[in-house]
Amino acid sequence: MRLTVDEYCKYFKMSKEMVNSKIRAKKLNYIIEEGKTYIIVTRSSLERDKREEINEEQKSAPSEETQIIKPKTTVATVLALYQKENNFLKNKIVQLEAKIDKLIDDKEQMLRAERDKIEQIYSSKDEQLKNILELVNKKMKFEQEATTIHEVESFNHHNKIVPPGNLEIVELKEYLKRLDLKSSQKKAIKRRFLDAYDNDVRVIHKDGKLYLDFSKYDYSDLLAY
Repeated sequence: MRLTVDEYCKYFKMSKEMVNSKIRAKKLNYIIEEGKTYIIVTRSSLERDKREEINEEQKSAPSEETQIIKPKTTVATVLALYQKENNFLKNKIVQLEAKIDKLIDDKEQMLRAERDKIEQIYSSKDEQLKNILELVNKKMKFEQEATTIHEVESFNHHNKIVPPGNLEIVELKEYLKRLDLKSSQKKAIKRRFLDAYDNDVRVIHKDGKLYLDFSKYDYSDLLAY
């Protein structure tokens, strides 16, 4: 005797989940016809009252009887269904792989574009920095040249020693009065002579005063300012 899952649940007072679990565990004999599951039940396992009740219900439902007498599902049909489902899954996998490949390509293109953009920005910044450094170097070079020229001119101007007329020997203090110098410059020159007169024969010390003899010596280094 064949019973549907609902009928089996009704007569044996089981939940549908329990019956499906027994079917999956192959604890019940069953067949599948046109996608519908039928459980095989031996008459000896049914009580007499239940057998009669089932027979009466099956007689009163010709549609169910029609389904029962339909030919059984063959192995070839089951294999065809499995093959169809397998092909469907394969197509799904191919579609998913194609989508994944497209996403990867899009991501790589985006990363390449970002890389090129960053390289372009850094290249532009490098070029700007290079131009700035060139300008700074030119400015520094120009300032160094100007400073050198100024120092040479200043040195030539300030180190020019003017002899005191026709005098050969002159006092340092009197000579400095004739020069257009600041007080700080005069003090620096005096200090230089005081530091050098003990070791320098050019500096004449007499009666507590310092004298210069322009007829014999050159005092350019001591009088520089």
